[in-house]
Amino acid sequence: MKSLRVNKIAYIYGAAIALLLLSVILGALLGSTEISLFRTLFEMINGNTDSPEARILLYVRLPRVLASIVCGAALAVSGGVIQGVLANRLASPSVIGVNAGAGLAVTLCSAFGVIGGWKLSLFSFVGAFFTVLLVSAGAKRWGASRGTVVLMGVALNSFIGAISDTVATFVPEVSVQSLNFKMGDFSSVTYAKVIPAAVLIVVSVVVLATLSNELDVLTLGDENAKGLGLNTEAVRVIFLLLSALLAGAAVSVCGLLSFVGLLVPHAVRRIATSEAKHLIPLCALLGAGFVSLCDTLARTVFAPYELPVGIIMAFFGAPFFIFILIKGKGGHRNAGA
Repeated sequence: MKSLRVNKIAYIYGAAIALLLLSVILGALLGSTEISLFRTLFEMINGNTDSPEARILLYVRLPRVLASIVCGAALAVSGGVIQGVLANRLASPSVIGVNAGAGLAVTLCSAFGVIGGWKLSLFSFVGAFFTVLLVSAGAKRWGASRGTVVLMGVALNSFIGAISDTVATFVPEVSVQSLNFKMGDFSSVTYAKVIPAAVLIVVSVVVLATLSNELDVLTLGDENAKGLGLNTEAVRVIFLLLSALLAGAAVSVCGLLSFVGLLVPHAVRRIATSEAKHLIPLCALLGAGFVSLCDTLARTVFAPYELPVGIIMAFFGAPFFIFILIKGKGGHRNAGA
């Protein structure tokens, strides 16, 4: 029985890696301008980076593919960890206001002229971390149920969104970028924008992977975790901090991309396992491939017109969220169920 389970996990890893590789190839190959991927790569290897095809691949498509991969991985892993820490399978960065907090920080940075680099990612993290701490502290302070935690997050989401809209109304430069930012968009991604965020995301995912045992213990509940010798308060803050860092770094690149942190962890738990040692890497792989494929669809299905990738995500995510609400009866089951 154990060997069958190990084989199943191995097959799922293989499928997740195949999905990621497929998404990278399609993302680099497809677009409004037709290019020969392998011929262009051969030219670039031989030092010819001045041809139109090489410049499109190098400066337009590859940054976009990289951004969609790291942002998808970040949001999926962040969602999986937040669901475990809050013991609520309806929790995700977009649902409980974490993305909105990061978005407000990005909006304020844009209003003051900070449009990329480490500063944007770090300020975005501060906004996300403050929001997730607020929701977590409020739930603990007032003994809120798991369903109430989600409602608190939704209310906070709306409040923070209103502040962001107010800033965008009075600062024309922010207002111009506001629509694509709210929907989630990779069209203006550059290496200078994505590389700082990518470094933060990779480091955070690696650290979370090393803490997988602690996450499994924490999901058993505070009393059981303390009985096993875990400092629940400190560990919870660490997990929330890393989750906020992931969400904040992703939002600084792609905007308020919804549903990834909800849909992907549920899919991993359903088809594979709830064990954090597999949950975190599988969320990273499937989240990366899924968002990259959605971005490719967004820019090719209605070519030469391009949809914000958040619209494609909403078509998948909204029905899935309703399904979870109905089947899970408001998320009162354990996050690892």
